Amino acid sequence: MPTGRFAPSPTGPLHVGNLRTALLAWLFARSSGSRFLLRVEDLDRVASRDEHVRSHEADLVALGLDWDGEAVHQSDRFGLYEDAIARLDADGLLYPCYCTRREVQAAASAPHGPLPEGAYPGTCRDLTAAQRAEPEAAGRRPSLRVRAGGGRVRATDRLLGSLESVVDDFVIRRADGVPAYQIAVVVDDAAQGVGEVVRGSDLFDTTPRQVWLAERLGLPVPAYAHVPLVVGPDGARLAKRHGAVTLADLASRSVPPAALLQAMAAGLGLAAPDEPLDGPAALLPRFDPAALPRAPWTFDPNSLVPRGVTSLSSHNHRARTT
Repeated sequence: MPTGRFAPSPTGPLHVGNLRTALLAWLFARSSGSRFLLRVEDLDRVASRDEHVRSHEADLVALGLDWDGEAVHQSDRFGLYEDAIARLDADGLLYPCYCTRREVQAAASAPHGPLPEGAYPGTCRDLTAAQRAEPEAAGRRPSLRVRAGGGRVRATDRLLGSLESVVDDFVIRRADGVPAYQIAVVVDDAAQGVGEVVRGSDLFDTTPRQVWLAERLGLPVPAYAHVPLVVGPDGARLAKRHGAVTLADLASRSVPPAALLQAMAAGLGLAAPDEPLDGPAALLPRFDPAALPRAPWTFDPNSLVPRGVTSLSSHNHRARTT
């Protein structure tokens, strides 16, 4: 029984898209009798906030979602990531990169053979000691990149099928010394025994990099299920401009968490429109991953507003302009 997890970054409140992914990750795990873990991906020490951690947990509880044990914080696990980085370095799989962000963008926009569009072409891969000395003398702190060598990696997803992609020389540790998301998520999933990763489809393209890392570190490769995103009425990815997109926003317009849960369940084909639900556990007997919709879910906040309450979009518009 593969352990599941939900791993948000505490850089802001959870929006409806995050909450729908959390519900699906919970359903995947609990429907198979598996453990479900909460991980706080707070690698960004500048933008991460404790109040967001607390609000994330409160939102999950408000929807009726539970998890096993205490939440793990990535900011407490840098030693594990550095150990993994040291193993890759010992195997000759890393090199320092002195490129600035602008230089990386320019290099990624240039044609460079078989690598995917936007990939890093290895500008610093074979620098000599003398060539490295110049940026170091100028005070440039290098990031660390992997020597992927443009190898092809196949990843399989139970919803999206198979993806084969060329893996570029991606960053494994940033210039400020912070381990990159790619290494942290691979190390944590293995350490926590996560057997299936359920997350948004926008992260599918990162999966070959993570498979590459897991294989180089001798770690198990989890199964994957990348779920469709949530979009607004205009078809664009859900954002603040669409109105009330958090539980706090919805509550301010008299929309309780149970109403959002019901709407998400109906959108997943797990409940009839307006069907009363006694929490997410009521969805477990109905849950079949193979029957999940493959298209993005269109969410209109105003569809949940009780009669007589000002529409969410007009309320937010007034709040922004007054």
